[in-house]
Amino acid sequence: MSLFMDLNLSPSPNPERLQRLVDTAAHLGFSTVAFNYVLDAQKQSKQEVPKPAPTVQGKSRPIKILNRLTIVASDVGQFRPNTAEFRRYDLLAIHPTSDKLFHTACMMMDVDIICVTVTEKLPFHLKRATLNAAVSRGVVFELCYSAALRDTTMRRYMLSNAISLVERCSRKSVIVSSGTEQPLELRGPYDIANLALLFGLSEVDAKDAVSSTCRSVLLHAETRKTACGIIHTVKCPSEGSGQQGALPQSAEGEVKEEQGGGRGEGEGEGGPPAAKKPRPGPVSSGLAPPNRK
Repeated sequence: MSLFMDLNLSPSPNPERLQRLVDTAAHLGFSTVAFNYVLDAQKQSKQEVPKPAPTVQGKSRPIKILNRLTIVASDVGQFRPNTAEFRRYDLLAIHPTSDKLFHTACMMMDVDIICVTVTEKLPFHLKRATLNAAVSRGVVFELCYSAALRDTTMRRYMLSNAISLVERCSRKSVIVSSGTEQPLELRGPYDIANLALLFGLSEVDAKDAVSSTCRSVLLHAETRKTACGIIHTVKCPSEGSGQQGALPQSAEGEVKEEQGGGRGEGEGEGGPPAAKKPRPGPVSSGLAPPNRK
């Protein structure tokens, strides 16, 4: 059974609306959602990282709630994360608005998600080598569909930018999120997978865009915050189960003696026959025979 995730829900200052958003996501079948807090570094001279709001829980079924921070920037100098403030968030994303910053984000920035513009025409061309560099580091690209539900022009831009992205990068490195704060704009996981088919994804890749690829993002975030990798442990079988087919020591000794006796008579396999033992001669009494003249 797949675990579906939506890693981009806009938090609302209204607790009731926030609760309805979580309940709707849980009812549609999502097991994990992430509230996305946006920091526009282009408009603020001093970066003030927003504090995540207290999390709420779904009433219909349990759901895992994460916090995510997305930085909108156009220059490399605008991306200066503070370690203490950025560690409050489970996921870290960047939304580059220039070709230079997009190239730098794919090549070397320590982020989990790179957002691709879907509300307007891309201000730069996507290059296959640049995208593959991000994929090799475990970074994924995100497409949001909520803007396409509001306007036909944005829908055209979303399809154009999404197809351009899928044609040039690995199809296992694309996730599809809602990016909305309205419960009515949320769609079920299978509806999103059907939408991803229009981007050029296969049925398997379209389903992975809301399930397994999102899980790889969470693992990448844990790696980024803790160490250089994740160790996967496997439970070893118990000692009792490993000795079920073993023979007792007495039985093993009898088998070895029988095998050794057979080989001693020249009937063993894989070797020459053993040499015959000499017959014992007459027993001497220990007295020398008398000399006869």
